[in-house]
Amino acid sequence: MKIGYAISRVFNKYLGFKQVSNTTLENPVSISRGARVLNSNIGKYTYIGKSTVVNAEVGRFCSIAAGVIIGGASHPTNFVSTSPVFLAGRNVLKKNFAQLEYSPYAQTIIGNDVWIGSNAIIKGGVSIGNGAVIGMGSIVTKDVPAYAIVGGSPARVLKMRFDNVLAQKIESTHWWAYETNFLIEVAHLMGEPEKFIEAIVQIQGTDKPSVSSNNS
Repeated sequence: MKIGYAISRVFNKYLGFKQVSNTTLENPVSISRGARVLNSNIGKYTYIGKSTVVNAEVGRFCSIAAGVIIGGASHPTNFVSTSPVFLAGRNVLKKNFAQLEYSPYAQTIIGNDVWIGSNAIIKGGVSIGNGAVIGMGSIVTKDVPAYAIVGGSPARVLKMRFDNVLAQKIESTHWWAYETNFLIEVAHLMGEPEKFIEAIVQIQGTDKPSVSSNNS
């Protein structure tokens, strides 16, 4: 479902003062009160907490807590001035002294099944791997590997959720890409990674489940 500016105003009025514009939602998605989601694609079964700002490609099954900022704008540091009034396009000051070309938004990518703790900040242009965990209050300035747990300012890898072999096996299943009915069938094994992988491999070998097209 693509949401433009007109529908964004409806969201603000009737669904709790949230702003969603120029964004595609692969429902079901939950966006909490006070959140701003701009120029983004959000995968299904992802939730976005209160007062969070998102400008990014976000995968499926992501858990994004309150007060998070993802993919903020940048300013030119190699120009004489960093002010937007010298750049092309609209800006908050509604003044243009020049029309210098500059793209303030680098593509930010959040993988599938990523958990982002409260008040974390993720710099524009950063990629977060599948299954990663971003600790609360972290400031992420560089890419995060799949299944890494990071924290701090600037954020660094604290540990990995699984050893390399197991992490690769889980990621190779692309479990988030399958239809809901299939996931319900294997959901009881989510707490036992090895058995979960075995079940998926077995089912794939006999009757491969259907795959959704987005965020696969």
